[in-house]
Amino acid sequence: MTKYLMPVLAALVTAAACAAPASAGDIQGDAYECKDLWVMRNEIYRNGGYCFKSTKAIAYFGNAGCSYDRLALVPVSQQDRSVLADIKKSERRQGC
Repeated sequence: MTKYLMPVLAALVTAAACAAPASAGDIQGDAYECKDLWVMRNEIYRNGGYCFKSTKAIAYFGNAGCSYDRLALVPVSQQDRSVLADIKKSERRQGC
């Protein structure tokens, strides 16, 4: 995991675990830009062992040590699923 994202993801996981209402600074409050949401979402998949297919994702994350060619097969914790759902909602609201 990149040093940049570790504190961001830790804060997001904590927020999701506490089921806090949407407010400025969280994903549901759309405090993050599309680029940041893309990185956060794919960082979770990368940590689960996903093998990226897009040139952009491979350039950013690489594929060293990846194990899963399909997102549906990537083992993701319930907590991460909740964070992913929030990220995807924010991406849809912002038209990412």
